[in-house]
Amino acid sequence: MPKKILVVDDSPTELKAMVGALKVRDWQIITAIDGEEALEKSEKEHPDLLVLDIVLPKKNGFQVCRQLKTTPETKDIKVVLVSSKGQETDRFWGIKQGADEYIVKPFKDDDLVAAVSRQL
Repeated sequence: MPKKILVVDDSPTELKAMVGALKVRDWQIITAIDGEEALEKSEKEHPDLLVLDIVLPKKNGFQVCRQLKTTPETKDIKVVLVSSKGQETDRFWGIKQGADEYIVKPFKDDDLVAAVSRQL
């Protein structure tokens, strides 16, 4: 059974690029466009991993990550935060919220695939 990945980004262009990069592997890809949808799909679909943008409508990626990691049913879902926020403080804060990896945009497709592969 292929691993299930939930890709979350409010930009259709970014979402398409991330899904395209991840399709090189035999992973099942589902998507969400805001923080609330990401939480709903996480509870319903039980993905193995989230590729999660930080700047999102309704709930930001930090809030989504924190909620996933503090909820017993979703605490084991791996989270790869993806953001244009590249400062060390952003990375530190992301890991503090429970993220398993932090990737800065723009990124190479291979780097995204490698980060996801490390966590699965």
